[in-house]
Amino acid sequence: MTAGIVGWGTYVPYWRLDRKAIGLALGQPAGRGTRSVASYDEDTTTLGVEAARRALIGAGGVTPEVVLFSTPDPAYLDKTNATAIAAALALPGSVGAYDLVGSSRSAVAALRSAGVFGRINPALAVLSDIRTGLSGGAEEREAGDGAAAILWGPDGAAAEVVGHAAATDEFLDRWRVPGETDSHMWEERFGEDVYVPLAHAAFADALKAAGVGAGELDHVIVSGLHTRAVKVVRGGLGVRAEALAPDRSTVIGNLGAADAGVALADVLERAVPGQLIGVLVLADGADAAILRTTEDLPAVQAARNAAGAGTVETQAAAGRADLPYTRFLTWRGQLHPEPPRRPDPDRPGAPTSHRSEAWKYAFTASRCLHCGFRHLPPTRVCLNCHAIDEMGPERLADVSGTVATFTVDRLAFSLSPPVVGVVVDFDGGGRYRCEMTDVDPAAVEIGTRVEMTFRRLWTTNGVHNYFWKAKPAEGSN
Repeated sequence: MTAGIVGWGTYVPYWRLDRKAIGLALGQPAGRGTRSVASYDEDTTTLGVEAARRALIGAGGVTPEVVLFSTPDPAYLDKTNATAIAAALALPGSVGAYDLVGSSRSAVAALRSAGVFGRINPALAVLSDIRTGLSGGAEEREAGDGAAAILWGPDGAAAEVVGHAAATDEFLDRWRVPGETDSHMWEERFGEDVYVPLAHAAFADALKAAGVGAGELDHVIVSGLHTRAVKVVRGGLGVRAEALAPDRSTVIGNLGAADAGVALADVLERAVPGQLIGVLVLADGADAAILRTTEDLPAVQAARNAAGAGTVETQAAAGRADLPYTRFLTWRGQLHPEPPRRPDPDRPGAPTSHRSEAWKYAFTASRCLHCGFRHLPPTRVCLNCHAIDEMGPERLADVSGTVATFTVDRLAFSLSPPVVGVVVDFDGGGRYRCEMTDVDPAAVEIGTRVEMTFRRLWTTNGVHNYFWKAKPAEGSN
Protein backbone atom coordinates (compact mmCIF):
# COMPACT_ATOMS: atom_id res chain seq x y z
CA MET A 1 0.00 0.00 0.00
CA THR A 2 1.30 3.45 -0.95
CA ALA A 3 0.89 6.48 1.29
CA GLY A 4 0.36 9.91 -0.17
CA ILE A 5 -0.06 13.52 0.88
CA VAL A 6 -3.72 14.15 1.75
CA GLY A 7 -3.30 17.62 3.25
CA TRP A 8 -0.80 20.32 4.10
CA GLY A 9 -0.57 23.58 5.97
CA THR A 10 2.02 26.28 6.51
CA TYR A 11 2.55 29.13 8.90
CA VAL A 12 4.72 32.19 8.28
CA PRO A 13 4.74 34.59 11.26
CA TYR A 14 3.26 38.07 10.98
CA TRP A 15 6.46 40.01 11.66
CA ARG A 16 9.26 40.78 9.18
CA LEU A 17 12.70 42.21 9.86
CA ASP A 18 13.99 44.43 7.07
CA ARG A 19 17.61 43.53 6.42
CA LYS A 20 18.35 47.22 5.96
CA ALA A 21 17.49 47.69 9.66
CA ILE A 22 20.31 45.29 10.55
CA GLY A 23 22.75 47.17 8.36
CA LEU A 24 21.77 50.57 9.76
CA ALA A 25 22.11 49.36 13.35
CA LEU A 26 25.49 47.71 12.86
CA GLY A 27 26.94 50.01 10.21
CA GLN A 28 27.57 47.25 7.69
CA PRO A 29 25.93 45.89 4.53
CA ALA A 30 23.12 43.42 5.25
CA GLY A 31 21.54 42.83 1.84
CA ARG A 32 18.04 43.50 0.60
CA GLY A 33 14.65 42.12 1.46
CA THR A 34 13.13 40.88 4.69
CA ARG A 35 13.06 37.78 6.88
CA SER A 36 10.16 36.33 8.85
CA VAL A 37 10.35 36.65 12.63
CA ALA A 38 8.48 34.70 15.28
CA SER A 39 6.89 37.07 17.77
CA TYR A 40 7.86 37.29 21.44
CA ASP A 41 4.99 34.95 22.32
CA GLU A 42 5.83 32.29 19.72
CA ASP A 43 8.18 29.32 19.78
CA THR A 44 8.60 26.28 17.56
CA THR A 45 5.70 24.51 19.28
CA THR A 46 3.23 27.34 18.66
CA LEU A 47 4.44 27.71 15.06
CA GLY A 48 3.89 23.98 14.58
CA VAL A 49 0.37 24.18 16.00
CA GLU A 50 -0.59 26.92 13.55
CA ALA A 51 0.74 24.99 10.54
CA ALA A 52 -0.92 21.77 11.72
CA ARG A 53 -4.29 23.52 12.19
CA ARG A 54 -4.19 24.66 8.58
CA ALA A 55 -3.30 21.15 7.43
CA LEU A 56 -6.23 19.57 9.24
CA ILE A 57 -8.98 22.10 8.49
CA GLY A 58 -8.41 21.58 4.77
CA ALA A 59 -8.21 17.79 4.98
CA GLY A 60 -11.90 16.96 5.21
CA GLY A 61 -11.99 15.80 8.82
CA VAL A 62 -9.06 13.38 8.56
CA THR A 63 -7.67 12.65 12.05
CA PRO A 64 -4.02 11.58 12.27
CA GLU A 65 -3.11 8.53 14.31
CA VAL A 66 0.50 9.71 14.68
CA VAL A 67 2.04 13.18 15.12
CA LEU A 68 5.77 13.57 14.42
CA PHE A 69 7.27 16.92 15.40
CA SER A 70 10.66 17.97 14.06
CA THR A 71 12.62 21.05 15.11
CA PRO A 72 16.26 21.95 15.81
CA ASP A 73 15.05 24.46 18.43
CA PRO A 74 12.63 22.65 20.79
CA ALA A 75 10.82 24.59 23.50
CA TYR A 76 11.51 21.71 25.90
CA LEU A 77 14.26 19.15 26.27
CA ASP A 78 13.58 15.97 28.24
CA LYS A 79 9.89 16.53 27.56
CA THR A 80 7.95 15.73 24.41
CA ASN A 81 6.80 18.87 22.60
CA ALA A 82 4.54 16.99 20.18
CA THR A 83 2.12 16.24 23.01
CA ALA A 84 1.29 19.95 23.33
CA ILE A 85 0.67 20.08 19.58
CA ALA A 86 -1.67 17.08 19.78
CA ALA A 87 -3.52 18.68 22.72
CA ALA A 88 -3.89 22.02 20.92
CA LEU A 89 -5.33 20.18 17.92
CA ALA A 90 -7.83 18.40 20.21
CA LEU A 91 -6.64 15.02 18.96
CA PRO A 92 -7.82 11.92 20.86
CA GLY A 93 -5.67 10.35 23.54
CA SER A 94 -5.05 7.32 21.31
CA VAL A 95 -2.79 9.40 19.04
CA GLY A 96 0.95 8.78 19.29
CA ALA A 97 2.94 12.04 19.56
CA TYR A 98 6.72 11.98 19.14
CA ASP A 99 9.61 14.44 18.77
CA LEU A 100 12.47 14.30 16.27
CA VAL A 101 14.74 17.12 17.38
CA GLY A 102 18.32 18.27 16.93
CA SER A 103 19.47 18.74 13.35
CA SER A 104 17.61 20.09 10.34
CA ARG A 105 17.78 16.63 8.78
CA SER A 106 15.34 15.39 11.40
CA ALA A 107 12.66 17.10 9.29
CA VAL A 108 13.33 14.61 6.49
CA ALA A 109 13.10 11.78 9.00
CA ALA A 110 9.71 13.09 10.15
CA LEU A 111 8.41 13.27 6.58
CA ARG A 112 9.64 9.83 5.63
CA SER A 113 8.41 8.25 8.87
CA ALA A 114 4.99 9.85 8.48
CA GLY A 115 4.86 8.46 4.97
CA VAL A 116 5.53 4.98 6.32
CA PHE A 117 2.90 5.29 9.08
CA GLY A 118 0.49 6.80 6.57
CA ARG A 119 0.29 3.61 4.55
CA ILE A 120 -2.09 2.27 7.20
CA ASN A 121 -3.47 5.28 9.10
CA PRO A 122 -3.15 9.06 8.63
CA ALA A 123 0.07 10.52 10.04
CA LEU A 124 1.03 14.16 10.49
CA ALA A 125 4.58 15.45 10.11
CA VAL A 126 5.07 18.91 11.67
CA LEU A 127 8.27 20.79 10.79
CA SER A 128 9.12 23.98 12.66
CA ASP A 129 12.16 26.19 13.06
CA ILE A 130 13.24 29.51 14.54
CA ARG A 131 16.58 30.70 13.20
CA THR A 132 18.60 33.35 15.02
CA GLY A 133 22.37 33.56 14.60
CA LEU A 134 24.85 36.08 15.95
CA SER A 135 24.24 39.77 15.35
CA GLY A 136 25.34 40.85 11.89
CA GLY A 137 26.01 37.30 10.74
CA ALA A 138 24.69 35.53 7.64
CA GLU A 139 22.49 33.24 9.73
CA GLU A 140 20.68 36.19 11.29
CA ARG A 141 19.95 38.08 8.08
CA GLU A 142 19.36 35.19 5.65
CA ALA A 143 17.34 32.84 7.85
CA GLY A 144 13.68 33.03 8.81
CA ASP A 145 11.08 31.47 11.08
CA GLY A 146 8.16 29.30 10.03
CA ALA A 147 6.50 25.91 10.05
CA ALA A 148 4.93 23.36 7.74
CA ALA A 149 2.69 20.37 8.36
CA ILE A 150 2.25 17.53 5.87
CA LEU A 151 -0.58 15.04 6.39
CA TRP A 152 -0.08 11.56 4.94
CA GLY A 153 -2.76 8.93 4.46
CA PRO A 154 -3.68 5.79 2.49
CA ASP A 155 -6.69 7.29 0.69
CA GLY A 156 -7.44 10.41 -1.34
CA ALA A 157 -3.83 11.45 -1.83
CA ALA A 158 -3.10 14.66 -3.73
CA ALA A 159 0.48 13.50 -4.39
CA GLU A 160 2.29 10.19 -4.08
CA VAL A 161 5.98 9.39 -3.70
CA VAL A 162 7.23 7.44 -6.72
CA GLY A 163 10.92 7.43 -5.86
CA HIS A 164 13.30 8.49 -3.12
CA ALA A 165 16.96 8.16 -2.22
CA ALA A 166 19.53 9.41 0.29
CA ALA A 167 23.28 10.04 0.43
CA THR A 168 25.08 10.31 3.75
CA ASP A 169 28.59 11.28 4.78
CA GLU A 170 30.17 12.30 8.09
CA PHE A 171 31.57 15.82 7.88
CA LEU A 172 31.62 18.98 9.98
CA ASP A 173 29.62 21.76 8.34
CA ARG A 174 27.24 23.12 11.01
CA TRP A 175 27.12 22.27 14.70
CA ARG A 176 25.86 23.41 18.09
CA VAL A 177 26.58 21.66 21.37
CA PRO A 178 24.01 21.40 24.20
CA GLY A 179 23.64 24.68 26.06
CA GLU A 180 24.55 26.88 23.09
CA THR A 181 21.99 29.04 21.29
CA ASP A 182 23.89 29.79 18.08
CA SER A 183 25.32 27.42 15.49
CA HIS A 184 28.91 27.32 14.32
CA MET A 185 29.73 26.99 10.61
CA TRP A 186 32.84 25.72 8.88
CA GLU A 187 34.33 27.55 5.90
CA GLU A 188 31.74 27.55 3.07
CA ARG A 189 33.95 26.16 0.33
CA PHE A 190 34.48 22.94 2.26
CA GLY A 191 30.74 22.42 2.72
CA GLU A 192 30.12 23.11 -0.94
CA ASP A 193 32.72 20.55 -1.99
CA VAL A 194 31.04 17.87 0.12
CA TYR A 195 27.37 18.70 -0.45
CA VAL A 196 27.35 19.00 -4.24
CA PRO A 197 28.36 15.40 -5.09
CA LEU A 198 26.08 14.04 -2.37
CA ALA A 199 23.16 16.02 -3.76
CA HIS A 200 23.77 14.84 -7.32
CA ALA A 201 24.07 11.21 -6.17
CA ALA A 202 20.82 11.27 -4.19
CA PHE A 203 18.94 13.10 -6.93
CA ALA A 204 20.12 10.68 -9.63
CA ASP A 205 19.16 7.66 -7.51
CA ALA A 206 15.70 9.11 -6.80
CA LEU A 207 15.12 9.73 -10.52
CA LYS A 208 16.20 6.17 -11.28
CA ALA A 209 13.87 4.78 -8.61
CA ALA A 210 10.99 6.77 -10.12
CA GLY A 211 11.91 5.80 -13.66
CA VAL A 212 11.96 9.37 -14.95
CA GLY A 213 14.51 11.85 -16.25
CA ALA A 214 15.44 15.23 -14.81
CA GLY A 215 13.95 17.01 -17.81
CA GLU A 216 10.53 15.46 -17.12
CA LEU A 217 10.14 17.18 -13.74
CA ASP A 218 7.53 19.95 -13.65
CA HIS A 219 8.57 21.40 -10.27
CA VAL A 220 11.93 21.14 -8.49
CA ILE A 221 12.70 22.19 -4.91
CA VAL A 222 16.26 22.47 -3.61
CA SER A 223 16.54 23.35 0.07
CA GLY A 224 19.30 23.60 2.63
CA LEU A 225 21.02 25.98 5.04
CA HIS A 226 24.26 25.95 3.06
CA THR A 227 23.35 28.71 0.60
CA ARG A 228 26.38 28.32 -1.67
CA ALA A 229 25.84 24.61 -2.11
CA VAL A 230 22.12 25.07 -2.73
CA LYS A 231 22.82 27.67 -5.42
CA VAL A 232 25.36 25.44 -7.18
CA VAL A 233 23.10 22.39 -7.02
CA ARG A 234 20.07 24.30 -8.34
CA GLY A 235 22.03 25.24 -11.43
CA GLY A 236 23.48 21.79 -12.10
CA LEU A 237 20.62 19.29 -11.86
CA GLY A 238 19.79 19.30 -15.57
CA VAL A 239 16.18 20.36 -14.97
CA ARG A 240 14.27 22.97 -16.94
CA ALA A 241 14.82 26.47 -15.57
CA GLU A 242 11.08 27.13 -15.38
CA ALA A 243 10.65 24.02 -13.21
CA LEU A 244 12.68 25.45 -10.33
CA ALA A 245 10.43 26.50 -7.45
CA PRO A 246 10.24 30.24 -6.77
CA ASP A 247 12.77 31.55 -4.30
CA ARG A 248 10.98 33.36 -1.46
CA SER A 249 14.09 33.79 0.67
CA THR A 250 14.21 37.55 0.00
CA VAL A 251 10.79 37.87 1.67
CA ILE A 252 10.70 35.27 4.45
CA GLY A 253 14.28 33.94 4.57
CA ASN A 254 15.54 30.37 4.75
CA LEU A 255 13.24 28.51 7.16
CA GLY A 256 15.73 25.80 8.10
CA ALA A 257 14.03 22.53 9.01
CA ALA A 258 10.68 23.87 7.77
CA ASP A 259 12.00 25.25 4.49
CA ALA A 260 11.47 22.20 2.26
CA GLY A 261 8.02 21.56 3.72
CA VAL A 262 6.90 25.14 3.07
CA ALA A 263 8.31 25.00 -0.46
CA LEU A 264 6.52 21.70 -1.13
CA ALA A 265 3.24 23.17 0.11
CA ASP A 266 3.80 26.17 -2.17
CA VAL A 267 4.21 23.86 -5.15
CA LEU A 268 1.17 21.73 -4.27
CA GLU A 269 -0.94 24.89 -4.12
CA ARG A 270 -0.03 25.68 -7.75
CA ALA A 271 0.36 22.22 -9.30
CA VAL A 272 -2.10 20.32 -11.49
CA PRO A 273 -2.77 16.55 -11.70
CA GLY A 274 -0.17 14.35 -13.34
CA GLN A 275 2.83 16.56 -12.65
CA LEU A 276 6.18 15.39 -11.26
CA ILE A 277 7.74 17.19 -8.29
CA GLY A 278 11.37 16.76 -7.27
CA VAL A 279 12.43 17.62 -3.72
CA LEU A 280 16.11 17.73 -2.76
CA VAL A 281 17.20 18.60 0.78
CA LEU A 282 20.83 19.27 1.76
CA ALA A 283 21.38 18.67 5.47
CA ASP A 284 24.29 16.54 6.76
CA GLY A 285 24.00 14.68 3.48
CA ALA A 286 21.28 14.77 0.86
CA ASP A 287 17.76 13.41 0.59
CA ALA A 288 15.74 13.35 -2.60
CA ALA A 289 12.15 12.41 -3.41
CA ILE A 290 10.07 12.36 -6.57
CA LEU A 291 6.32 12.87 -6.19
CA ARG A 292 3.53 12.62 -8.75
CA THR A 293 0.33 14.62 -8.28
CA THR A 294 -2.95 12.74 -8.64
CA GLU A 295 -6.46 13.38 -9.90
CA ASP A 296 -7.48 14.15 -6.29
CA LEU A 297 -5.25 17.24 -6.12
CA PRO A 298 -7.91 19.76 -7.28
CA ALA A 299 -10.36 18.47 -4.67
CA VAL A 300 -7.79 18.92 -1.91
CA GLN A 301 -6.90 22.39 -3.17
CA ALA A 302 -10.58 23.37 -3.29
CA ALA A 303 -11.21 22.04 0.22
CA ARG A 304 -8.27 24.04 1.59
CA ASN A 305 -9.47 27.21 -0.13
CA ALA A 306 -13.02 26.74 1.14
CA ALA A 307 -11.76 26.21 4.69
CA GLY A 308 -9.55 29.31 4.56
CA ALA A 309 -6.32 27.39 5.12
CA GLY A 310 -4.31 30.08 3.31
CA THR A 311 -1.42 29.75 0.89
CA VAL A 312 2.31 30.29 1.19
CA GLU A 313 2.10 33.15 -1.28
CA THR A 314 -0.54 35.04 0.72
CA GLN A 315 1.20 34.41 4.04
CA ALA A 316 4.53 35.61 2.69
CA ALA A 317 2.94 38.78 1.31
CA ALA A 318 0.96 39.56 4.47
CA GLY A 319 3.80 40.28 6.86
CA ARG A 320 4.52 43.55 8.66
CA ALA A 321 8.05 44.73 7.86
CA ASP A 322 8.64 47.53 10.39
CA LEU A 323 9.99 45.44 13.29
CA PRO A 324 12.78 47.43 15.00
CA TYR A 325 16.10 45.58 15.16
CA THR A 326 16.39 46.24 18.90
CA ARG A 327 13.01 44.60 19.50
CA PHE A 328 14.09 41.60 17.44
CA LEU A 329 17.20 41.25 19.61
CA THR A 330 15.07 41.55 22.74
CA TRP A 331 12.70 38.81 21.59
CA ARG A 332 15.70 36.60 20.84
CA GLY A 333 17.19 37.13 24.29
CA GLN A 334 20.28 38.93 22.95
CA LEU A 335 19.31 42.31 24.38
CA HIS A 336 18.19 42.53 27.98
CA PRO A 337 16.31 45.75 28.77
CA GLU A 338 15.06 46.46 32.27
CA PRO A 339 11.85 44.46 32.78
CA PRO A 340 8.61 46.10 33.90
CA ARG A 341 8.59 46.73 37.64
CA ARG A 342 5.78 44.33 38.23
CA PRO A 343 5.65 40.98 40.04
CA ASP A 344 6.82 38.08 37.87
CA PRO A 345 3.99 35.86 36.67
CA ASP A 346 3.51 32.56 38.50
CA ARG A 347 4.57 29.22 37.07
CA PRO A 348 1.52 27.25 35.84
CA GLY A 349 0.83 24.21 37.99
CA ALA A 350 1.08 20.79 36.35
CA PRO A 351 -2.04 19.30 38.04
CA THR A 352 -4.17 22.36 37.22
CA SER A 353 -3.00 22.43 33.60
CA HIS A 354 -3.75 18.72 33.21
CA ARG A 355 -7.25 19.01 34.69
CA SER A 356 -8.11 21.86 32.31
CA GLU A 357 -6.37 20.41 29.24
CA ALA A 358 -9.44 20.57 26.97
CA TRP A 359 -9.86 24.28 27.75
CA LYS A 360 -6.24 25.35 28.09
CA TYR A 361 -4.86 23.62 25.01
CA ALA A 362 -7.81 22.80 22.75
CA PHE A 363 -9.85 25.92 23.62
CA THR A 364 -13.01 23.88 24.12
CA ALA A 365 -16.14 25.63 25.38
CA SER A 366 -19.38 24.08 26.62
CA ARG A 367 -22.84 24.56 25.12
CA CYS A 368 -25.96 23.93 27.14
CA LEU A 369 -27.90 21.04 25.61
CA HIS A 370 -31.10 22.42 27.13
CA CYS A 371 -31.10 26.05 25.91
CA GLY A 372 -28.08 26.30 23.59
CA PHE A 373 -26.16 28.92 25.61
CA ARG A 374 -22.38 28.77 25.01
CA HIS A 375 -19.94 29.15 27.92
CA LEU A 376 -16.29 30.22 27.95
CA PRO A 377 -14.59 28.86 30.00
CA PRO A 378 -16.69 25.68 30.05
CA THR A 379 -18.96 25.24 33.05
CA ARG A 380 -21.20 22.57 34.53
CA VAL A 381 -24.06 24.97 35.33
CA CYS A 382 -25.73 26.96 32.56
CA LEU A 383 -25.65 30.70 33.23
CA ASN A 384 -28.81 31.18 31.19
CA CYS A 385 -31.25 28.42 32.20
CA HIS A 386 -29.32 27.03 35.22
CA ALA A 387 -29.39 23.45 33.93
CA ILE A 388 -26.75 21.28 35.63
CA ASP A 389 -24.44 18.88 33.79
CA GLU A 390 -26.32 19.24 30.52
CA MET A 391 -23.36 20.43 28.51
CA GLY A 392 -21.75 19.43 25.23
CA PRO A 393 -18.15 20.35 24.29
CA GLU A 394 -17.49 22.77 21.42
CA ARG A 395 -14.01 23.61 20.15
CA LEU A 396 -13.71 27.34 19.43
CA ALA A 397 -10.08 27.49 18.33
CA ASP A 398 -11.18 27.61 14.68
CA VAL A 399 -14.18 29.91 15.21
CA SER A 400 -13.85 33.58 14.29
CA GLY A 401 -15.22 36.47 16.32
CA THR A 402 -15.62 40.22 16.63
CA VAL A 403 -14.07 42.68 19.08
CA ALA A 404 -16.87 43.89 21.36
CA THR A 405 -14.61 46.23 23.35
CA PHE A 406 -10.89 46.64 24.08
CA THR A 407 -8.26 48.37 26.16
CA VAL A 408 -4.58 49.19 25.66
CA ASP A 409 -2.66 48.50 28.89
CA ARG A 410 0.77 50.15 29.13
CA LEU A 411 1.42 49.00 32.70
CA ALA A 412 0.88 45.24 32.60
CA PHE A 413 3.86 42.86 32.39
CA SER A 414 4.82 42.05 28.81
CA LEU A 415 7.95 41.38 26.76
CA SER A 416 6.42 43.54 24.05
CA PRO A 417 4.30 46.29 25.61
CA PRO A 418 1.68 47.58 25.45
CA VAL A 419 -0.77 44.75 26.11
CA VAL A 420 -3.95 44.88 24.05
CA GLY A 421 -6.86 43.32 25.90
CA VAL A 422 -10.06 42.54 24.01
CA VAL A 423 -13.49 41.11 24.68
CA VAL A 424 -14.42 38.83 21.78
CA ASP A 425 -17.92 37.86 20.72
CA PHE A 426 -17.61 34.55 18.90
CA ASP A 427 -19.72 33.69 15.88
CA GLY A 428 -22.58 31.50 17.06
CA GLY A 429 -22.42 32.73 20.65
CA GLY A 430 -19.96 33.00 23.49
CA ARG A 431 -17.94 35.92 24.82
CA TYR A 432 -14.41 35.86 26.18
CA ARG A 433 -11.82 38.34 27.43
CA CYS A 434 -8.28 37.66 26.22
CA GLU A 435 -5.09 39.25 24.95
CA MET A 436 -4.65 40.31 21.33
CA THR A 437 -1.39 39.77 19.46
CA ASP A 438 0.15 40.58 16.07
CA VAL A 439 -1.64 43.92 15.94
CA ASP A 440 -0.92 47.63 15.91
CA PRO A 441 -2.63 48.98 19.07
CA ALA A 442 -3.68 52.08 17.16
CA ALA A 443 -5.52 49.94 14.59
CA VAL A 444 -7.77 48.05 17.02
CA GLU A 445 -11.39 49.11 17.04
CA ILE A 446 -14.77 47.78 18.02
CA GLY A 447 -15.96 45.50 15.25
CA THR A 448 -12.50 44.23 14.28
CA ARG A 449 -12.74 40.66 13.06
CA VAL A 450 -10.42 38.26 14.89
CA GLU A 451 -9.40 34.61 14.97
CA MET A 452 -7.67 32.59 17.65
CA THR A 453 -4.00 31.65 17.70
CA PHE A 454 -2.02 29.35 20.02
CA ARG A 455 0.70 31.28 21.85
CA ARG A 456 3.05 31.19 24.84
CA LEU A 457 1.78 33.61 27.47
CA TRP A 458 5.01 33.55 29.47
CA THR A 459 7.76 31.28 30.76
CA THR A 460 8.54 31.05 34.48
CA ASN A 461 11.11 28.73 36.06
CA GLY A 462 11.49 26.90 32.78
CA VAL A 463 7.77 26.16 32.42
CA HIS A 464 5.97 27.49 29.33
CA ASN A 465 2.43 28.70 29.86
CA TYR A 466 0.60 28.07 26.59
CA PHE A 467 -2.87 29.41 25.85
CA TRP A 468 -4.89 31.14 23.13
CA LYS A 469 -4.89 34.77 22.04
CA ALA A 470 -6.91 36.69 19.49
CA LYS A 471 -5.31 38.16 16.38
CA PRO A 472 -6.73 40.10 13.43
CA ALA A 473 -8.48 37.77 10.99
CA GLU A 474 -6.46 36.99 7.88
CA GLY A 475 -6.79 39.83 5.40
CA SER A 476 -7.95 42.38 7.99
CA ASN A 477 -4.50 43.63 9.08
